Amino acid sequence: MTSSLLAMTYSMIKEFFTQRIKRGLVRRFNNFKIARVAKQVAKQEPQPSGQPVVFFKASTGIDDLSWNSGFHLLASWAFRMKGIPVVYFACNSGMSKCVLGTNRDNPHKEMPCKTCVYQSKTLYNDVEKLEGLKVGKSGVDWFNFERNSDLQKEIQDLNIEQLSNLKYQDIPLGGLCLPALRWILRIHHLNDDESTRYLLREYILSAWNIAQKFSKFLDETNPRAVIVFNGQFFPEATAKYIAQKRGIRVITHEVGLQPASAYFTDGEATAYPIHIPDDFELNDEQNKKLDDYLAKRFQGDFSMAGIKFWADMKGLDESFLQKANGFKQIVPVFTNVIFDTSQPHANTVFEDMFDWLDLVLEVIKEHPETLFVIRAHPDELRVRKASRETVAGWVEAKNVTSLQNVIFIPSNETLSSYELILKSKFVMIYNSTIGLEASIMGMPVLCAGKARFTQYPTVFFPQTIDEVRKKIKEFLLAEKIEVPAEFKRNARRFLYYQLFRTSLPFGDFLEPSVRTTQTRLKSFGLEELLEAESVKVILDGVVESKEFLLRE
Repeated sequence: MTSSLLAMTYSMIKEFFTQRIKRGLVRRFNNFKIARVAKQVAKQEPQPSGQPVVFFKASTGIDDLSWNSGFHLLASWAFRMKGIPVVYFACNSGMSKCVLGTNRDNPHKEMPCKTCVYQSKTLYNDVEKLEGLKVGKSGVDWFNFERNSDLQKEIQDLNIEQLSNLKYQDIPLGGLCLPALRWILRIHHLNDDESTRYLLREYILSAWNIAQKFSKFLDETNPRAVIVFNGQFFPEATAKYIAQKRGIRVITHEVGLQPASAYFTDGEATAYPIHIPDDFELNDEQNKKLDDYLAKRFQGDFSMAGIKFWADMKGLDESFLQKANGFKQIVPVFTNVIFDTSQPHANTVFEDMFDWLDLVLEVIKEHPETLFVIRAHPDELRVRKASRETVAGWVEAKNVTSLQNVIFIPSNETLSSYELILKSKFVMIYNSTIGLEASIMGMPVLCAGKARFTQYPTVFFPQTIDEVRKKIKEFLLAEKIEVPAEFKRNARRFLYYQLFRTSLPFGDFLEPSVRTTQTRLKSFGLEELLEAESVKVILDGVVESKEFLLRE
């Protein structure tokens, strides 16, 4: 080994341990601050009265404070300070396999329960353990895991398809577990091998345990509402299913579109249901506010869930422009990460994104006069979240780059999508947010999967595979594509609501930690928390059933 290589290796090892030590120290200090505030809440909260609000999040954060854990904790503290009883449903090694604890390379690896339970006990410090809960009292119910031998025998020899469709005592356990399994494995098409079957069996057994423990918990608490993270991963999805079967209101939350912001909804948080009044129009001030945001966005100056994807966005280079000059027209094809498109509400026309890409490839081969630019999503190769079923893999398997009328842009290439859109005839997406932005830019957008913004007329969204194929060919042959005026109007209205009405800011209380996907508590007084507009919106939303929208 050369001296330069030794020096580089030493430097990398030193950086790794430096970051690890720094992260450990920050986590300890953060946990100390959380414990201190939790004690203040326990000391100052008034005697609670009325039906409690349930908080449950088992799929966000293991050994550190995630953004969603932060939103969850701050909201629950606010309820308690308002005299509204809060009951936490908390995991105490309550699953044989959980989502975040799963090791994709070694599914049998022991769960990190010790550090996870320690972290949870930090969050719920000074909250009384519930035993035979009485209504009107705050506390925490720690559930453990009990393996159901009858269910285990029933599912032991089932294949992936049978496990995926499993119903047990009228609970669709297989369907509840599928999104989590696809997400953690970073694939959509599950392999029918023993490792995958094992994980799905253990998820199913864990979901059944949660169903039983949560049913008992609801019997004891009789809550007015249940608040869960995300609602897609099987622990929270199971709790949500059980609560809704009883007619109990369930609220889900996710990270908002703005930095350090949360999104709360009575619907599916990942689907982002938004009610925009028909007569709502942006005024001059609101238009400027949106345009200022878009100006930064188009330069790559934005982040999502603590991740900044485009640190050095660059324009179209000369080689690209020279190649493009040899074609009649340009059509970009924007893809998404497979674990996001695997959410049940996304695939309403096609089975999955790759099914759509197969159709697109057929069209590409039929139209050599058109340059198709296939763009992989920047999140596809993100550290610790890299997809295992990738667009890059599909491109290689289908030998797509051998076609003269295709350019493939990999996920780590920072070419400006916005410059590409401006040079295009129309834009093709599955369900990526770039489609909403392209509509705002006045471009025709052909969508193939259900997206957050397709709940309003913002893009062309055919509802069958044949109609998608027909619309692609129609657009390719058209001299000019007429875009309904309502698309741009609705796109701007929808994005404005996402950014400035539904994204509830928590930046006064939370800030990025060592890892920007994690957060840490700022210093603040409890009275500041109660006066925060975001907290008031959540309180009013839960207690008075108002919309979870910032006031204007």
